[in-house]
Amino acid sequence: MGKAKAPRRLADNEARAVTRTIRVSPQKLNLVAAMIRGKKVSAALADLEFSRRRIAGTVRKTLESAIANAENNHDLDVDSLVVKEAYVGKSLVMKRFMARGRGRASRIEKPFSNLTIIVHEVEEQEEAA
Repeated sequence: MGKAKAPRRLADNEARAVTRTIRVSPQKLNLVAAMIRGKKVSAALADLEFSRRRIAGTVRKTLESAIANAENNHDLDVDSLVVKEAYVGKSLVMKRFMARGRGRASRIEKPFSNLTIIVHEVEEQEEAA
């Protein structure tokens, strides 16, 4: 009974991690995601470790989760992983009002974001002697 198991959306040499409702605007989060796109995992972790942006810690946790998924769930080699994709999506937006002069109010929007990181195992090229 029940539904048949859905086929895997990613290739066999890929793993992903998703973090939802991160309290930062998608534009700011995308700046940090662009910093790690296409890099080896070790270099991306080092960049996030020393980044001065507030949200870099959350991105680092998501990347570490993707690495752990690759290692534990899909038996991929951690040393040959590369950040294939790191993309950001919009989530909900909290609307708040702030009192302004002359009895008026203005709307303040507090956006949330979603982050998806996909890591990809690359084959090491044999060095010719």
